[in-house]
Amino acid sequence: MRYMATYDLMETIRNTNQWLGATASAVASYPMFAMVPNPAYSWIAAWGEVTERTFQRMVVKPDWGIRTFTCEDGRDHLVTIEHVVERPFGDLIHFNVAGRAEQPRKVLLVAPMSGHYATLLRSTVKSLLVNCEVYITDWHNARDIPVSEGKFDIEDYTLYLVDFMKELGPDTHVIAVCQPAPLTLAATAYLAEEDPEAQPNSLTLIGGPIDPNAAATDVTDFGHRVTMGQLEEVMIQRVGFKYPGVGRLVYPGLLQLASFMSMNGERHSNAFLNQIQRVTRGEASDHDAHNRFYDEYLAVMDMPAEFYLSTVERIFKNGEIANNTFTVNGRTVDIGKITTVAVKTVEGGKDDITAPGQCVAALDLLTGLPSEKKASHVEDGAGHYGIFAGKSWRNNIRPLVLNFIDENSNDSPPKGQQAPKIVSL
Repeated sequence: MRYMATYDLMETIRNTNQWLGATASAVASYPMFAMVPNPAYSWIAAWGEVTERTFQRMVVKPDWGIRTFTCEDGRDHLVTIEHVVERPFGDLIHFNVAGRAEQPRKVLLVAPMSGHYATLLRSTVKSLLVNCEVYITDWHNARDIPVSEGKFDIEDYTLYLVDFMKELGPDTHVIAVCQPAPLTLAATAYLAEEDPEAQPNSLTLIGGPIDPNAAATDVTDFGHRVTMGQLEEVMIQRVGFKYPGVGRLVYPGLLQLASFMSMNGERHSNAFLNQIQRVTRGEASDHDAHNRFYDEYLAVMDMPAEFYLSTVERIFKNGEIANNTFTVNGRTVDIGKITTVAVKTVEGGKDDITAPGQCVAALDLLTGLPSEKKASHVEDGAGHYGIFAGKSWRNNIRPLVLNFIDENSNDSPPKGQQAPKIVSL
């Protein structure tokens, strides 16, 4: 499977389906067919429209779509994206609200590198922009990174996070969502030994696999069931000639998307059939609920092969974070060295990807951290997506996280005084 031809074959299939959708939509929409009293033409045109959009979105990086923000002065302020640190495999970006006073909370969102772009956290960013200075890791699509830039595995990922934290300074509050939680914990421990003054004030880990074996899911079962040789042979391909990263070994986003879709195949099939019916009846729109969700869900990115394989082997199979044996450049990273950074874990009661128990395991590893600086929360009834972007995040988790940030800020008010106001959405 590690051939350009295999990668190009998947791209050819995607491109062909996009063309079929565009053709069906164009042909079935000819005015002359309106004279034929058969609803099949309307259905074919609707099928083509939905199919074209579906396969087109798979290779498009979504826009952040955060253009203005209404502040307490009642005016709309422009939001611009500033690149604070630029690296080959990912940037650190800042959402600057023009004309607004700098907010007291400086938040670094660590986005996952798990097949989707950082824009998956768009709603999370918008909710925090209300009263925070928001920074986020914007990982690049591996297909667009030339081979000359070298490898990128979980050790490189960890060192990127170390550099980002150093850039932002010690008054930062880090929120890691899902996949990067164990590596963010490791990066903080790395700083605790190398540069203690650069450590963030607080670290919130949301739905991350700190100890995947603490609660089994289909994801952890798969990680143990396959061998690394099988994984490398079946999942890894070389980028084809169409992209700047030609020849780079990657775990293709299209392959990851197929895995995502298969986990809830019936649900996705019904969603697309219902959307075709809505388009047929003229009830759909460009930004309706279906398109808003799937424009993001279908937009996938390739991961560097070494990052994907090292994640499976070292985080899931060997449990290096869970066993506190993780190393970076041959140097053991001792999580017990974290003694001043407040740590909170958040889990979803119905999370079927990172089940409850996997993330809270981080607190047991923090042997040098006082108990008053540890906190955990399990959101009853919340699934994986809901704990960082859904109703559970908006109504319950976000206020808890902001309170945790305020309690562990350098300028937090003494007991008895009022903390900065948390604006509810």
